[in-house]
Amino acid sequence: MRDMVRGGISKNIAAFAMPLVLGNLFQLAYNAVDSMIVGRFAGDVALAAVGTADPVMNFLILFITGLCMGASVLMSNAFGRKELDALRKTLANLIILGCLLSVVILVLGLGLSGPVFALMRVPEAVMADALRYIRIIFIGMPFTCLYNIFAAALRSVGDAKAPVVILAAASAVNALLDVLFVAALDLGAAGAAAATDIAAFLSAIGCILYIYAKADVLRPKREDMRLDRTLMGQTLRYGGATALQQCSQPLGKLFIQGMVNSLGVSAMAAFNAVGKIEDFALVPERSIANAMMTFTAQNDGAGEKGRVREGLRKGLILELSYYVLICILISTLRRPLLSLFSQETATLDQGARYFRVMAFFYFLPALTNGIQGFFRGMKHMKITLALTVIQISCRVIVTYLLIGTAGIAGIAYACAAGWIAMLLAAGVYFRRRVYPQII
Repeated sequence: MRDMVRGGISKNIAAFAMPLVLGNLFQLAYNAVDSMIVGRFAGDVALAAVGTADPVMNFLILFITGLCMGASVLMSNAFGRKELDALRKTLANLIILGCLLSVVILVLGLGLSGPVFALMRVPEAVMADALRYIRIIFIGMPFTCLYNIFAAALRSVGDAKAPVVILAAASAVNALLDVLFVAALDLGAAGAAAATDIAAFLSAIGCILYIYAKADVLRPKREDMRLDRTLMGQTLRYGGATALQQCSQPLGKLFIQGMVNSLGVSAMAAFNAVGKIEDFALVPERSIANAMMTFTAQNDGAGEKGRVREGLRKGLILELSYYVLICILISTLRRPLLSLFSQETATLDQGARYFRVMAFFYFLPALTNGIQGFFRGMKHMKITLALTVIQISCRVIVTYLLIGTAGIAGIAYACAAGWIAMLLAAGVYFRRRVYPQII
């Protein structure tokens, strides 16, 4: 565990962020390998089924992680105040809420997956495999929920390493089971889903065992495992806003994807490639923001206003330092990176045109991610949702205006416009509502 109320500020934030970076990069790499195994050994129909189900699954996982992220602020706050009873009770109520939510997701998912896929216009040839895959995934959703709850609890007390190690081990098992179920036993998409469920079960069990062995401050007592309406209300208030904020981004991207589809196959392929590269490139910025959230929440709970102010300043310096690195890398290596996904000249040209513009704009999400993490740590959850809605709405509107003339490079300008609008709104809110709290 890491008590961020003490010690060097930059060191605390960087040391907490590094395991998050490694864990997220590992997860992205694993997802790519998972798709490769399914595509290679089960064929295009199974791969299409997994790809069809992924947006639904990712939406639910983003909602769950957002809920846990919001609740972790309450736990970090209690840890900073050294109110360990409140920390355990908050975790206990989050476990109860997570179990109830998992049952709802399971029941609704099993019943509504067919109609949802019909609305998505999933081809008949893919429908059966897609339904088998997503329904098996829903069965394992309680374990996914529990892992995210316990991982959020561990991060709230400064332990970012254990969830990463547990996730890495479970993901390795998942890959091995993919080979067994998909390649050896020929179970197709259903086999891949079963492997995911088993890995989720192992990750949840791994977190529970670790907490009971190493993190006694997080062990709920028997009397803690009762529904507390006040704590439940706080969890839903903070976690619900963060969950909605997490889910609003992919929704906006769906609208943008629809506009990109009108530009033809080369633009679609280029947009897919740049999106995959950005998933990797922006992981450190998001991880630093999560570290800032935990640092801010612990120090705010401890009443350390000076460290809260310095945490914001030094966290943003770390974000901008990383921006310099990623700007140089993307600017100089854009075509080699794109060539990992396509060898078509038209696709490479469009992707390179996008990165030529976007590479210089990455300082904007560095700032917005850091500020969002700070606001969450200060328990200003609703503004993070409002800022994200402003950003994605502006991005969609400007994309609509520019994409016809500028192609996917217009999306880069639209992203910049969205981030600038977000920063302006955040600056006004910070000055009026947040700054008075930390002076």
